Amino acid sequence: MMTHDEMIKKMLENPAVKAEYNARSAEFALFEELLKARHQAGLTQADVAKRMGTQTPAVARLESGGGYKKHSPSLATLHKYADAVGCRLEVKLVPR
Repeated sequence: MMTHDEMIKKMLENPAVKAEYNARSAEFALFEELLKARHQAGLTQADVAKRMGTQTPAVARLESGGGYKKHSPSLATLHKYADAVGCRLEVKLVPR
């Protein structure tokens, strides 16, 4: 059985998959930051949901990329999440 990293490496050998993966790299980085902040705060999704005034499934969708509707989270939602995990949200533009 392949590990998660081995599976990703194999999938990225496909040029179409690699192109889509690269196109979404900023989104993946955001979701990784959300998870890292929650883990560093020692909180569960349920803890974060309670602090945000929402339900656990909403936090799970946020951390996994928006769920089946694939909408981008609002800045207000990201601010609430950041507050809930003891962080502040910082948005910046970076030259390509």
